[in-house]
Amino acid sequence: KNIHGHSYQLEVTVAGETVAGAPEGMMMDFHALKEVVQTAVVDIFDHSLVLSDQADAELIEVLQKNFERVRIMPYQPTTENLLADFAQRISPLLPHGVKLYSLRLHETESSCGELKFS
Repeated sequence: KNIHGHSYQLEVTVAGETVAGAPEGMMMDFHALKEVVQTAVVDIFDHSLVLSDQADAELIEVLQKNFERVRIMPYQPTTENLLADFAQRISPLLPHGVKLYSLRLHETESSCGELKFS
């Protein structure tokens, strides 16, 4: 109902086989994974007001005029929906043979949602 924010923390876990081109015994360098997450999620959503495209159109217009980073999404930005979106953004950027194992998004220190993949 009221505008509020969260200090989100996203945990990304990957699984797979060791990959050609990565140091021996590694499936993916953590720095490379961090760059993927930065590009696919953080650069887009960090310090943004995230709203559903079903929100009142006049309200969206006012918010876009008054805030720099307003993201209008085709879903209600619940933790669960954000996790599904993040998975779609991250997965295609992972190296061949490396897949998402889980994503965990903390809204607060004591509440989070997790999405696990088979």
